[in-house]
Amino acid sequence: MRAREVNLSKRIQTPRGLRYCRVIWAPNGRIKPHVVLIDGKEVVHSEGSYYIEWREDGKRLRLSVGNDPVEATVERQRKEAELGAVRAGLKVTDPNGRKSLRGAVDEYLSDTRLTKKPKTLAAYTTALHYFQESCHRQYVEEVTRTDMLKFAAFLRDEKDQSPRSCWNKFSNTMSFLKAQGVRGLVGKNDWPRFTEEEPEIYEREELEKLFDACDDEERLWFQFFLKTGMREQEVMHCYWSNVKFNDSTITVTHKPDRGWTPKAYKEREIPVPLTLIEALKGHRERSANGCNLVFPTSGCNPKLDFLDCLKAVVERADLSGDWFLHKFRATFATWHLWAGEDLRTVQSWLGHTDMESTMRYLKPARGKKVHEKVNETFAKL
Repeated sequence: MRAREVNLSKRIQTPRGLRYCRVIWAPNGRIKPHVVLIDGKEVVHSEGSYYIEWREDGKRLRLSVGNDPVEATVERQRKEAELGAVRAGLKVTDPNGRKSLRGAVDEYLSDTRLTKKPKTLAAYTTALHYFQESCHRQYVEEVTRTDMLKFAAFLRDEKDQSPRSCWNKFSNTMSFLKAQGVRGLVGKNDWPRFTEEEPEIYEREELEKLFDACDDEERLWFQFFLKTGMREQEVMHCYWSNVKFNDSTITVTHKPDRGWTPKAYKEREIPVPLTLIEALKGHRERSANGCNLVFPTSGCNPKLDFLDCLKAVVERADLSGDWFLHKFRATFATWHLWAGEDLRTVQSWLGHTDMESTMRYLKPARGKKVHEKVNETFAKL
């Protein structure tokens, strides 16, 4: 008999525990109802469930298809036809109008590739591949609340994901299911939980040490991050046309020639101090090479190694603690809020789509001046 692309087995209880046992095929091509092979002998086991088994991307997948031998055979044939159609590049349809889970994922990721940024596509791809590894349902409509709870546990226990990563991947998968018309699977208490960490900011003293250890070019890079509050990709794709020298502002805009768009497609204008504008004037005069990027490579491409450069300066300055580029953005937001700027204005400068994201930077004031005010308040008591 030819090798089957989709095998059929039955999971039963044996003296050695639960086992997937091979079914017995009759000469007419049908399986013998409830007959399995155990230690070379044909044995009848009416209990247990049949499973279809196949391979995808080198991994063995199993799916329960119930206890009825006829229905199990039909499901095996249906899955084999589906795999053949997928190999041939055909769209898989089901007589009952159900959507193949694998086909739906492939179609969703294909649409995401056309409408989202590569980073977003990568996040959805990882989440949905993990979901398919955890959930062996054949059709989207078969996904249940229990499958989602198992997926959350799978991310935590099998993939060793952090609480925040578990939430992100769970959320991405729920977005996929919502796009398939599957809603109301889980309640708010079913979602993975994580603790929202308070954004870290730099202290003025450590920034002074950092800038003292920088050369002129390095100092401009990191003061640009600090004084604009821009994201790394926004700094990388900043053009000279975005720097408004007369108005002391810098804009964040779409760059269709480089295939780049700001996060959430939000363009904005940021007021910056005169010290940064003067430093940028000198930088433009020194680097007059015809490139439209403010911080280009020698080939007029976006600079990709800001973080590596930051770490090199931190080591040179013998500084401790965590140093990363987004921390400049958090410092920008917090300092402006401490200075009395209203939330809506800072939200606009940061390019946030919601006020809640900006409110995370509402941190209590601290430092030497705070202690001086405290001492002054209670000095006469």
